Amino acid sequence: MMIGKNNIFNYSFLLIIISFITFINSIYIKNPFIFILYIFSVVASTITTKYGIKFIKKYNISQTVRPEGPSSHLSKNNTPTMGGIFIIPLFIFVLLSISVISLKFKLALLITISGFFFIGFIDDFLGIKNQMNLGLKINEKLILQIFFSSFFIIFLFNNNFINDYLISFNDLKINSQYFIIPISIITIIALSNSVNLTDGLDGLAAGCSSIVFCGLGTEILLNNDMNNLIFSLLSFCMSGLCLGFLKHNKYPAKIFMGDTGSLTIGAIIGTICVITNSFFTTFIISGIFVIEALSVILQVSYFKITKKLFKQGKRLFLMTPIHHHFELQGIREEKIVEIFWLINIILIIFSIVM
Repeated sequence: MMIGKNNIFNYSFLLIIISFITFINSIYIKNPFIFILYIFSVVASTITTKYGIKFIKKYNISQTVRPEGPSSHLSKNNTPTMGGIFIIPLFIFVLLSISVISLKFKLALLITISGFFFIGFIDDFLGIKNQMNLGLKINEKLILQIFFSSFFIIFLFNNNFINDYLISFNDLKINSQYFIIPISIITIIALSNSVNLTDGLDGLAAGCSSIVFCGLGTEILLNNDMNNLIFSLLSFCMSGLCLGFLKHNKYPAKIFMGDTGSLTIGAIIGTICVITNSFFTTFIISGIFVIEALSVILQVSYFKITKKLFKQGKRLFLMTPIHHHFELQGIREEKIVEIFWLINIILIIFSIVM
């Protein structure tokens, strides 16, 4: 029996909430450009995705559903994918259009974002070509992610965007760069892969990403650090772009974002987090992504440990990432997504009032 037939917290409600929050933020700093850019992003993403679907269908760029996944997903086979190509280029266009960011910083950010976009694109391309949803190997993907994230973090550090200072423990002094650099690299990679793991239900990753970017933009503004104002602007831009895409990605999805979208969106969250030093806040508001990733880690670890101890592996969940666990319990896909959206909004409120 499928649980949850009534859709109360739906796309329209989410659109109204995020639009209202963005409008209030625009009034708060007395800068209408934030709301204008957000509206532009929603409209541009909605239109490009709508007409882009026709292009993708023409060239048969479609998803091959994994047979080991929930049986209910088999109906999603041949759904157009690689929808990230209708989100990320628009963000890059906005990034390049902002004059207050130095050319050197723009170039570094552009290389990093394009790098993750490239990883996702190749992964999707190989999956479509092989028709088995098998793209890059895990180690190949990880090496490329480490390369591009390391490039960006080292650039930030060398150009004093990340300041090193001494952490004192009695008479022992440790330079924080030994922690900041690896932690920053891990943050970008972890968020990139966490968003990717979350992208398993129609509208889940796109909706949560829109909420996270809105929350991140709000938190940056509330910190009253004018040096980071531009990254708040970029956050609201990404929130709008994800919402526009969500119009066509919500259940039943007409298009998937693919790794092209999910890996890059996660990397953008990570880069903004590192630049604005919002590690704790990002950890809280990205709680859905964190939970999804942890469910996979716990499942794999528990299975390996029990297999070693009892010669037979056991599972903590019916299936991971955890959204599939709830699916197999009989909860409707769209209801799971809406509940996760609501939890994400609650996490943002919690991070703001803390």
